[in-house]
Amino acid sequence: MSESNPISLWDHSAEEPTYQNPFAGDTTCDVAIIGGGFTGLSTALHAAEQGVDCHVLEAQHVGYGGSGRNAGLVNAGLWLPPQDVRAQLGDSAGSHLVDTLSAAPEAVFSLIEKHQIRCEATREGTIHAAHSAKGFADLARRVNEWQRLGEPVDLLSREEAADKIGSKAFHGGLLDHRAGTINPMGYVRGLARAALGAGATVSTGITAQKLCREGDSWVVETEQGTLTAKTVVIGTNAYSDTLWPGLKQTFTIIHYFQLATKPLGDRVAGVLREGQGLWDTAPIMFSVRRDAFGRLIVGSMGRVIGDAGKGLSHRWALRMLDKVFPDLGPVEIETAWHGQIAMTNDHLPRIHRLADGLYTPVGYNGRGIGPGTMFGKAMAALVAGGDEADLPMPITNLKTSAAAPIMKRAYDLAFTANQVIKSL
Repeated sequence: MSESNPISLWDHSAEEPTYQNPFAGDTTCDVAIIGGGFTGLSTALHAAEQGVDCHVLEAQHVGYGGSGRNAGLVNAGLWLPPQDVRAQLGDSAGSHLVDTLSAAPEAVFSLIEKHQIRCEATREGTIHAAHSAKGFADLARRVNEWQRLGEPVDLLSREEAADKIGSKAFHGGLLDHRAGTINPMGYVRGLARAALGAGATVSTGITAQKLCREGDSWVVETEQGTLTAKTVVIGTNAYSDTLWPGLKQTFTIIHYFQLATKPLGDRVAGVLREGQGLWDTAPIMFSVRRDAFGRLIVGSMGRVIGDAGKGLSHRWALRMLDKVFPDLGPVEIETAWHGQIAMTNDHLPRIHRLADGLYTPVGYNGRGIGPGTMFGKAMAALVAGGDEADLPMPITNLKTSAAAPIMKRAYDLAFTANQVIKSL
């Protein structure tokens, strides 16, 4: 357990041990990486493997942000269908991003195998479930395009989906055989262990307070000294603070909450019996999966209101489980938590060049594991001497959104209302 008060179920159930290491004071490196999550640690691992001297600064502990609060679904692609990605970015750039993220699950599971990361990895696919007839039509459109691209994706009828999910609540589904599930905290801790083994340095409990340009280097000022580097990669995504002016105003923060039952043993043998994780097509998304210990984890957009034992979110979870799996019977909730998602207005991620030698990938729109891993790998190739043209998507300049704070409040109200309605 990384803290006496763990941030999520994954924080105390992960087999990989937590990692803590204080900052040693004024030092230098080739690349300073801010943020000890999927992006920062993937950058550190892949760059260190290429002989780049990397130093990761994490303000709390490894996986403290969105990485350790994730649902643990290792999906391919983005929320948007591939054809919509190409429509927004153009055929060349769009196809490059689609291809990169289509390969993301294979990259994640290959890292897990290579470094023997203990993270409850199950690669039986994920199911995107249709909450309505309209949702099923949307899934059919996605399946047609993925199959045209030669990807192993199936459209499940209502009956086929019910058999795999163990529920008749859905109109069908998209089964993506590339995908799978993990304990996300176990994975991010494993990335830290692998990065350390490759020669990277990871310091925890150290906050980057200011970035200053001195000559052709960057100086990262902290409360415990400075870190000087040729290049800086900010990998804080939805947990970005005021370190770089305007960065946190480039996206809208939304929350995603989850509640986990106590282990249910044989009672859940027929629920997602092949081990897939599920999320649905509803505008306010619902998700459910099992862990390796027989818990059911349900989630949706919004914050935890109350706690694991009582309150609105507790009632919501019990009601949703009863609605989706009516034969399950009474359950007890063990853990409740929420995390932050960086949502962009077009549902596409960004790679910003904030200044010479200063980059940040941001805006994963709820898809942290695949994009975080792949964008980190791409940033590593760049800092090792690669070309910006080889990044998964074109570099963009920072563009703030004045509406982001207003949208955040509007989303919060809508998500809370959804919990109230669904808990009745």
